Amino acid sequence: MSYPDLAQELLPFAQQIATTGSSLHARGYVHGTTGNISVRVQTSSFNGYLITPTDASLGTLDPLRMAAIDSQGNQIFGDRASKTIALHRAIYDAQAQAKAVIHTHSHHLVLLTLLGVWKAGSILPPITPYQVMKVGPVPLIGYAVPGHESVVRDVVERIQGMQAKGVTLRAVMCDRLGPQVWHQDLSSAMATLEELEQTARLWIDAKCNVQPLARSQLDALRERFGCVWAD
Repeated sequence: MSYPDLAQELLPFAQQIATTGSSLHARGYVHGTTGNISVRVQTSSFNGYLITPTDASLGTLDPLRMAAIDSQGNQIFGDRASKTIALHRAIYDAQAQAKAVIHTHSHHLVLLTLLGVWKAGSILPPITPYQVMKVGPVPLIGYAVPGHESVVRDVVERIQGMQAKGVTLRAVMCDRLGPQVWHQDLSSAMATLEELEQTARLWIDAKCNVQPLARSQLDALRERFGCVWAD
């Protein structure tokens, strides 16, 4: 298949990214040219990733200029891919169910790292049932220069460490930068991000002084919905 034909085949996926980016930008989850979005795509003629271009505003993405990366990490067409493609690929490799990754600089989540997170294993305590069911624990990834390879290593170690505890991570929080959130599709990833940002807002508005859900309450959520909380 020629590149023009392949680009046309991937256009619906690129349009989904553009729609998601526009929504996040309009609602203040990203600003300027911050943030990036990717999806893992497997069709009869393509196995790889689509990701937003570097320094692109998520509010004005052009689907025809989305960066296409093959399974080996080679860019085959589109504008130059975001520098976070290495991290996104590592997340996909470590988390088989992940089909979409969203990174933002969401206000309350970044503010939380400046004020001080709850603990390194989970930046927020379990304070609402939907936080437990839809998000789960979110580990803090220590500060590093954006794009540094140490972040890739740390994120993969966190994913694998939680897998050993029977927990499927949905997000990590990069110190002073923003969350990386992933899920089975873009709409689910965006819903997870929204729940996470709202929980951070509640926690900060309450002066970081909220009693976490009790172990018995967490156990009841696990028994009914299958969500495991461990940090």
